[in-house]
Amino acid sequence: MRFGLILGDQLHHQLATLKALDRIRDVILMAEVVEEATYVAHHPQKIALIFSAMRHFAKELKAEGWRVRYHAFQSDSPIRSLLDFVESQQQLLPVTELVITHCGEYRLQQQIEQYWSQQLQLPVQCLNDERFFCSPEQFRHWASRYQTLRMEYFYREMRKQTGYLMQGQQPFGEQWNYDSANRKTWAGNPPLPAPLHFEHDQIDLDVLELVEREFSRHSGSLDNFRWGTTRSNALLALEHFITHSLPHFGDYQDAMVQDSDMLFHSLLSPYLNCGLLLPKEVCDAAEAAYHAGHAPLNAVEGFIRQILGWREYVRGIYWLYMPEYASRNALQHSAPLPQFYWTGRTRMNCMAECFRNTFQHAYAHHIQRLMVTGNFALLTGVDPQQISEWYLAVYADAYEWVELPNTLGMVMHADSGLMASKPYAASGNYIHKMSDYCKHCSYNVKTRTELDSCPFNSLYWYFMIRNEAKFRTHPRMGMIYRQLDKLKDRHQIISHAQQLLSQINEL
Repeated sequence: MRFGLILGDQLHHQLATLKALDRIRDVILMAEVVEEATYVAHHPQKIALIFSAMRHFAKELKAEGWRVRYHAFQSDSPIRSLLDFVESQQQLLPVTELVITHCGEYRLQQQIEQYWSQQLQLPVQCLNDERFFCSPEQFRHWASRYQTLRMEYFYREMRKQTGYLMQGQQPFGEQWNYDSANRKTWAGNPPLPAPLHFEHDQIDLDVLELVEREFSRHSGSLDNFRWGTTRSNALLALEHFITHSLPHFGDYQDAMVQDSDMLFHSLLSPYLNCGLLLPKEVCDAAEAAYHAGHAPLNAVEGFIRQILGWREYVRGIYWLYMPEYASRNALQHSAPLPQFYWTGRTRMNCMAECFRNTFQHAYAHHIQRLMVTGNFALLTGVDPQQISEWYLAVYADAYEWVELPNTLGMVMHADSGLMASKPYAASGNYIHKMSDYCKHCSYNVKTRTELDSCPFNSLYWYFMIRNEAKFRTHPRMGMIYRQLDKLKDRHQIISHAQQLLSQINEL
């Protein structure tokens, strides 16, 4: 008899572990444990989604004839970790081997590889995760051929490998990337699609009650829990996006609108990242919509690029450079994370809106994360490890392999430009251009140094001044420093920014 341990982000029937085991002879282990639920203060909706999806998946496996041993969460249980659970089952059943698919977090993977076999006195077989387009080994081979590991180069190779939106070796439309066509602001037309709602079954209700009781101190609300928790729900979410949102996704994917939390975004990443959907079936559906004339090329290419490009790329970066990558801090930032990242209470309307969306839905789209909450953390010099922990905690789709490179690399520029050639820093003008947030704000986006000036403005220029030695000669930042040289209020900017930083929790 062999054990097959299935983790909370591996909830797919085509998982390598299930392919390797025999449903008659072997036993599946699944567990909700304190260690995994609390190593950061996960959003209650994230915990509820994973626990409920796990329970539904275990039920499906049992219906297919698998023998499943399942440990439901108990805060006072002596079983605190996954290893504890395996050991407890080892005492009850005559097991000869533990089989597991490569997990998505370096911390746990290293524990499995270095300690579990010895601790259990049992062979541990770790299988490649076949749910991705690119294995860590393939990415390592690709990276060995380049001095600069830009996502665009990787993305083009993945397009050629998979054939998505390709005619032979050339892209449809004779253009690889339509990002420049995907930056429109949304002013009420076309109308937004009606949100998708799922009925809660008894498993969902039991989990929601459990999470409300056990994790009420974690930031975030369960009141608006709308996530699907089954494979069939996830497929409905995919169909809903392809039908109602994909046609307009490209045009408005960078837009931000007051009180409009989802716009035309897919909301599929939580399902992809926990295993309820596979990236291939999602990309297949998007490409089919293009061929059917249902969605334009800029929308479909932009969506496929997020999955085939960014998602695979950040996973490759993570496994190529961990564990050293997690401690990178190229700009030597050390400021504590402001309190309002956990409370959501700030007079900066753009930040308050992103926090409201985050805590109500365990969600915010990529521009809200990168150019608002992330941009502010960059400009104010927040410790990269603290903001990384925050992103890992508050979003339903956050797992370290995807969250850490996006935060350290894209948001904080802490990896010395490995992922992004220049910092994604911006003043309030960017937010004003891409959203209607500023007209609802008590701060003035048009000024820099007045008492009511948008904090992003002086903080942006102060960031450039503080890091002048690093970036003045940067080939993509020359225009910024030429503009800085023309500013006549440089001293006032510095003074105002320093004042803001000294009272940051009052902004």
